Amino acid sequence: MADRTLWSYADIAAHIRVQVETVRSYRKHGHLPEPDLVEGGKPFWYADTVRAWSARRPGNRGRRDD
Repeated sequence: MADRTLWSYADIAAHIRVQVETVRSYRKHGHLPEPDLVEGGKPFWYADTVRAWSARRPGNRGRRDD
């Protein structure tokens, strides 16, 4: 079953263990997928979108989801 929970910058940062500003920088430089939803000017991603991106992003070094 798909995980359609919406994640913010903070949720993504916690998942990949970086600072929120790092995630914002990833988006600014095109290293983060396009948001699944923008509400009130704030971007959100589905948990499954982030997990798939995280699994294939450079520097992942084989980390596993918690």
